[in-house]
Amino acid sequence: MTRAEDHGGLRVLADPVLDRATAAAEAAALTAGVTVREIRELTELEEVVRLYAAIWGNGTNPQVTVELLRALTKAGNYVGGAFAGDRLVGACVGFFHAPSEDALHSHIAGVSRDGIGRGIGFALKLHQRSWALGRGVSEVAWTFDPLIRRNAYFNLVKLGARADEYLPNFYGAMTDAINGGDDSDRLLVRWRLADPAVMAACEGMPHAVDTGAAVVALGISDAGAPVAGPPGDGMCLVAVPPDVEGLRVRQPALARAWRTAVRETLGALLSDGGRITGFDRAGWYVVRREQ
Repeated sequence: MTRAEDHGGLRVLADPVLDRATAAAEAAALTAGVTVREIRELTELEEVVRLYAAIWGNGTNPQVTVELLRALTKAGNYVGGAFAGDRLVGACVGFFHAPSEDALHSHIAGVSRDGIGRGIGFALKLHQRSWALGRGVSEVAWTFDPLIRRNAYFNLVKLGARADEYLPNFYGAMTDAINGGDDSDRLLVRWRLADPAVMAACEGMPHAVDTGAAVVALGISDAGAPVAGPPGDGMCLVAVPPDVEGLRVRQPALARAWRTAVRETLGALLSDGGRITGFDRAGWYVVRREQ
């Protein structure tokens, strides 16, 4: 419910969900030691391009261009930046879905290598959430690589987003420094911005998942290889490797084996009506599969 507030004789509608989202975003930025704000100026958009190049590498296919960012901001889309003093240490770019879908697609987000582990990514996403709610948008969607354990935990637990769809090789082979030519399988997640579980997660109270009665549908051997198990009914666990980015460099065949195994297990569970209900810190997707 919204409430009316009196500002100098004007009756202005205030939204308690937006108020809480703004407060959570400000708290996250304070904890991370950054200032997060919208970016529009050309010189700062150029900084975003340079930051992404430093994160993903200067390949033949840049993550974004200045011209694209300029057009997106001119059209009212989202480009946000996290600053430590005057230095850009994180950025996030999103654009609106079709009008009937009431959603923003968060296309890319990245944090400088020396900023990882400080909560900067969390502060960026909470700023994006507050920005979207302030424009009447109820949902943000994005994709992420299901093999990267820290991203799965961040998206599904820290932010409270929900994975809806497994997308095999969504972008085609990606040859940047992070993806290393691997197939670009992705999970599509939807972040329902006013959902009570999302509100709780953004305020530091994420939902805990109980894995006690689960069946291991995909495990991991002592040698670090995927081991398929029976899918079963009810709750299933799907493992991912601790560091697939390192595997792509040191053991590319094993990294490809994990890609195939997770695609065949997690992808099949979702296409068969399964629902990801969370991600365990130990490295398991928790999937509810109805009989």
